[in-house]
Amino acid sequence: MYDLGDVVEMKKPHACQANRWEIIRMGADIKIKCTNCGHIVMMTRRDFEKKMKKILEKKLIKDSE
Repeated sequence: MYDLGDVVEMKKPHACQANRWEIIRMGADIKIKCTNCGHIVMMTRRDFEKKMKKILEKKLIKDSE
């Protein structure tokens, strides 16, 4: 499952030809940012799940201990 800060690949590339997006907001809607040009797109969770292809990088969680 995807989480905040993960980098995902979508089914269609962005206009800048990059296909790496970072998840920057999660809720009923999901906001993603293109890692190449910085463009931000907001879509419903349902649309996101349809358009997402795979998770490329999981955000590393630092242990507080």
